[in-house]
Amino acid sequence: MTQQLPLGGEARAAESPTDDNTHQIAPDLAYQRLIFVNVVFYGRPGAGDRSWVLIDTGVVGTKASIKRAAAARFGEGARPAAIVMTHGHFDHVGALEDLANEWDAPVYAHVIEHPYLNGQAAYPPGDSSVGGGMMATLASLYPTKPVNVGNRLRALPENGTVPAMPGWQWVHTPGHSPGHISLWRASDRTLVVGDAFVTTAAESAYAAIVQSTELHGPPKYFTVEWDKSKSSVEALAALSPDLVVTGHGRAMQGPEMTEALRTLAAEFSTIAVPADGKYVDHPARAEDGSAYVKV
Repeated sequence: MTQQLPLGGEARAAESPTDDNTHQIAPDLAYQRLIFVNVVFYGRPGAGDRSWVLIDTGVVGTKASIKRAAAARFGEGARPAAIVMTHGHFDHVGALEDLANEWDAPVYAHVIEHPYLNGQAAYPPGDSSVGGGMMATLASLYPTKPVNVGNRLRALPENGTVPAMPGWQWVHTPGHSPGHISLWRASDRTLVVGDAFVTTAAESAYAAIVQSTELHGPPKYFTVEWDKSKSSVEALAALSPDLVVTGHGRAMQGPEMTEALRTLAAEFSTIAVPADGKYVDHPARAEDGSAYVKV
């Protein structure tokens, strides 16, 4: 039986929300909530053209909202130096093709994730049997076909650096998807984790909208390699982050969050892994990234 880790007020990051639902959480970091998923902006306000980075691109229909938030934060007409993708699930690539083309921006992702961003391979279907609420119930209906930004797609540098994000490192955190990455800045112990873990019950439509602050494992309905997901959360917990920004839910900060993340890692099988689910005992493997293969 899965559990959640509730977090108190001191774990919540200090935020300054704007009219476009953008939340400032550090001098050079903000995230925008788009329905039930977040996109992240790296760069100081007023940075100007090619002086900032967009991390993930929301769901279909959010292009205009992202553009407005970017213009308000960085200046009218300011384009990103890069778009960095934590992974390629439908709720993270919704505006990717349009924004990459309109902004003429390179798109960086782990090379193992490239088949799902260049039109070559589809993800396995979502798993409705994991339970937890309406988002999970509808999972088999979610798009799994890849987008195609192959002409702009670039591999993240093998040395772990992140283009246009000095001081940051990318960390391979597979499990939710084969080439999933998280971003780490050691100087202030900040993590941008995509869906490696989240801070709301992603399976519940109500929780996803209301965003009750709880630490959870990755969204169950799309996680297909639970053993790797466990190892990824363990690796992130070992960093002892102070501030985390997730793909779903509020940004979190403070010692209570750090301790909850350690608990999630230590008790992952009980807290995060669903009691039922077709990928729990039969993970979908993607060792070379070409396509998922059931084993």
